[in-house]
Amino acid sequence: LDGGAVSMQAIEAGIRWETRDRILLLTIDRPHCRNALDPAAHHQLAHLIDDFNSNDALLVAIITGTGDRAFCSGSDLANADSLDRRNLPPSGFGGLAERFDLEKPVIAAVNGDALGGGLELVLACDLCIAVPAARFALPEPRIGQAASGGLHRLARHMPRKWMMELVLTGAMFNAEQAARMGIVNHIAAPGPNGPDVVAEALQMAQLICSNAPLSVRASKQMIDRGLAAPDLETAFAGQYPAYEKMLASDDAAEGRKAFLEKRAPHWQGK
Repeated sequence: LDGGAVSMQAIEAGIRWETRDRILLLTIDRPHCRNALDPAAHHQLAHLIDDFNSNDALLVAIITGTGDRAFCSGSDLANADSLDRRNLPPSGFGGLAERFDLEKPVIAAVNGDALGGGLELVLACDLCIAVPAARFALPEPRIGQAASGGLHRLARHMPRKWMMELVLTGAMFNAEQAARMGIVNHIAAPGPNGPDVVAEALQMAQLICSNAPLSVRASKQMIDRGLAAPDLETAFAGQYPAYEKMLASDDAAEGRKAFLEKRAPHWQGK
């Protein structure tokens, strides 16, 4: 992956990707199965997110789906290999659900239904913008399954009773309900050609990219590690290498200098 002003694009295993300056845009492009993922798509997403994680030229990733019917409808049930957990990458569903070392933010641009693993993918993202028609569900109990890691993320996302209703009924919830539950940050505004959820996600990503990159990474690391601590006192006493790196950076000095000189800062990421 190469960041830069010129967009680079490619597609492999039903996953399209392109870079726009410091933003990586990933699109699940498998409309024949409502953007469900098979093992090849899982591994391709994992590979792309691995590259994103290690590439200092990129700061924010966006995940969306093609079309207006589905963001991701979970595992491709037509492919028997998709039901075998051994065929998933170590980083879990979509290469993201069980990834715990990612210091850069990921935005879910939910263009349609997010079902099963698709909702798990949304929960693994840091932010979510959804079209009004999007629906969210964990229907696994209806096919004799359970949502696995999605249950652990839900338990940390919302009050217990909302979580239990979503999990135990397998029912669909609309975007407004998902926003009240805390799953969705914003519902995309209507436009002349309908809501453009990717455009809104790009605006949010660009706003993030206007900040010091080391500050963005330090903030996410502190939030994630702090939430994993058993109590607030332990969180305060924790070690946060990205925060220490940020404090000692040229960008930290540049931020103060730019503020005093009443000008925009010039971030270097170091």
